[in-house]
Amino acid sequence: MALDSNMRTEYIKWILFFCVFANLGISQPANAQRRGKDRDKEPQKAENTDFRLIEESLAAEGMKFMMKDEPDRALPVFEKLVQANGNDAAGHYLMATALVKMEKFDEAITASKKAYDLNKENIYYAQQLAELYAKRRKYSEAAGIYETLLSKNPSNIQYGIELAAIYVFNDQFDKAIDTYNILEKTLGITEEITRQKQQLYLRQNNLEKALAEGKKLIASEPAEVSYRVELAEMLIANDRIVEAVAPLEEALKINPDEAQAHVLLADIYRRNGDVQKCNQELKLVFANPNLDADPKIRVLSGYLKMLKTPAELGEAVTLIKQLSETHPNEPRAHVIYGDLLARQDKKAEAREMYLKAAYADASDFAVWGAILQLDGDLNQVDSMLVHSEKALEVFPNQGMFWYSNGTAHLIKKQYKEAISSLEESLRLISDKPEMIPYINAQLGDAYNGLGEHAKSDAAYELALKGNPDDDHVLNNYSYFLSLRREKLDLALKMSEKLVQQHQNNPTYLDTHAWVLYIRKEYKKAKEFLEKAMLDSNSVSGTIVEHYGDVLFKLGERDNAVAQWKKAKRMGETTELLDKKIATGALHEQ
Repeated sequence: MALDSNMRTEYIKWILFFCVFANLGISQPANAQRRGKDRDKEPQKAENTDFRLIEESLAAEGMKFMMKDEPDRALPVFEKLVQANGNDAAGHYLMATALVKMEKFDEAITASKKAYDLNKENIYYAQQLAELYAKRRKYSEAAGIYETLLSKNPSNIQYGIELAAIYVFNDQFDKAIDTYNILEKTLGITEEITRQKQQLYLRQNNLEKALAEGKKLIASEPAEVSYRVELAEMLIANDRIVEAVAPLEEALKINPDEAQAHVLLADIYRRNGDVQKCNQELKLVFANPNLDADPKIRVLSGYLKMLKTPAELGEAVTLIKQLSETHPNEPRAHVIYGDLLARQDKKAEAREMYLKAAYADASDFAVWGAILQLDGDLNQVDSMLVHSEKALEVFPNQGMFWYSNGTAHLIKKQYKEAISSLEESLRLISDKPEMIPYINAQLGDAYNGLGEHAKSDAAYELALKGNPDDDHVLNNYSYFLSLRREKLDLALKMSEKLVQQHQNNPTYLDTHAWVLYIRKEYKKAKEFLEKAMLDSNSVSGTIVEHYGDVLFKLGERDNAVAQWKKAKRMGETTELLDKKIATGALHEQ
């Protein structure tokens, strides 16, 4: 039967394990060559051989279970082995190994310690016990064993590394550093050990020694640019900004294309408020396509906060555009570009960048929110509908996205779909209670569109309860009531409040005039319509048509017809308007 790679590894491991067991644990017959001289001891020798064979058989059986990853079956076999010969260290070692596999670490320590006490010269027993002590956070005991191992074999690097780690775990930083120093005498200056020592010095708040280690590393390999950059990073992180410039400039002399050095210099200039030098460094950084986006974005984010003048903003646009093009799959680059374009009020371009970010990574809630906001600002209802649906595919439980979707359906007069989305929004919007009145306002419009006036009125009432000064509701609710000739006192109260708050708004003045018209208060209606028509740039054909209706009621027939014709020229094309013009008489709905 062929073994797969994992089984083969386990098999080899346990073959080696068996060799260790055989060589270091169970005794071998010492005088097998002397059979001729010891024939009188043959019965005892045979008995010892039989006993040894039993032990080896038990060991082999237990290791077979271990190879099959069945330590629970191996353990009873190893226990029999220990019972057969309690003074044999290998049996206790095997027991501990099975217990470790079963994660019974305290019991494993007992068995492992027995093996170690019986044979302290065996490095396998010592290592197993030390590892168990460390696992159970008995760091002092673990350190004692590694200290012994290292003293017997000072050139063993692994012992030194393990001992230093134990010291770190036990917060004995000085001892850990001393151990690393001993290792350095054997290995010389190495990156790994230097980094460990630096971290320990920093944890001791000893920046000078951490910096000294960095300088030693540079001296050991003067051509290695990254060591100078790392030294500068440590200086910057500890607010030693001025000192960081020298190693960075040295790094760039060795390698002018070292992007991270340019990034750090740009960051230093940013901190110092030197926009021009920061910009120069960033140009060098952004021209490097091999540098990851992360450091570019980190520096750029701080750089953007420095920008004050339009000229500085213009230079930033060039950089960010380059960043976006260099890293087309990095959504953060597109978001930053979009943010800057939005600052410049370039809404369409900003939305394009946000969309690129969303297509690269659809999981950013804020990006979808920005897209939908810009859809609204741009009055692009079809886009809002499409984008809200895409956002809801990723965030089906976000009430704000349902609100945007409902709003788009409402504007397109798809009232049933609007109601469905707005009601879902209302159900989910608990985290933004301030939005509830606005949702109810939209529901009022949608229900009115379907002619469900009771539901419409109820929604408007809820909206006004949450926000009594909502212009949209005061206007629509009062106007719809006037069209239905219902609750006219309430309609008048709301329209009066509206024109008191917005005395020069033609739309609101027209609504109030129409409520007065329905109430047959034609002279008052005329006053408000004439006021609405003072701003010729804001007057709609509807207002002019209403003015004609009021004039007709006041007996000014010719003037009324003239106003209706003017309304038609302004774009009003209703059948009712055409009928009024043709007959010269008022035809009310």
